[in-house]
Amino acid sequence: MNNSSKALVIILHEIYGINDHINFFSDVIIKEGFDVLSPNLLQKESYSYDQEDKAYHYFMNEVGFDKSLDKVIQIINFNREKYDQIFIIGFSVGATIAWLSSEYGVDGIIGYYGSRIRNYIEIEPRCPTLLYFPRYEKSFNVLDLKRHLKSKKKTTVEIVEAEHGFMNPFYKTYNLEEYTKCIKYSIDFLRQIEEGTGIR
Repeated sequence: MNNSSKALVIILHEIYGINDHINFFSDVIIKEGFDVLSPNLLQKESYSYDQEDKAYHYFMNEVGFDKSLDKVIQIINFNREKYDQIFIIGFSVGATIAWLSSEYGVDGIIGYYGSRIRNYIEIEPRCPTLLYFPRYEKSFNVLDLKRHLKSKKKTTVEIVEAEHGFMNPFYKTYNLEEYTKCIKYSIDFLRQIEEGTGIR
């Protein structure tokens, strides 16, 4: 594939770890011609979706955002010389880690339903940043967060008429219509950065 030696996409998982969804999404990105790395931030086997509470507590108590960010920065630094561009795509906690990584020498990030971004609104991304949030979140007001993020120069925020998890074909809130639109726009976003045409 033409792009495989030029651009790397780091895919960051949800609290569940490397599971069917991350493997599925990695294949989607590989088929678009990108190299892919999916680090196991849990350092263990994945949790099932019915172990949500257990997975959440393990991530927050044993892994956390700081340790995960350190690992991602190491991956960025290790691969920086090998690629023309490094992108990060994250889901849920992975999207928040991607957001935190936007200050550390990456060329673009995409975050899907990174609800904890609300705790890090002081971040000023140094690269083009595309964030997707579902219209419906239990723990916070999505529109309020969008208003806070509007001032970020390199950040585009899209509100999707769906629920948290809408990008995951293996999860109960999967939304095929929104997934299809988001994946197309996301690939276009990466291509525009690759080609230097600017983000629309």
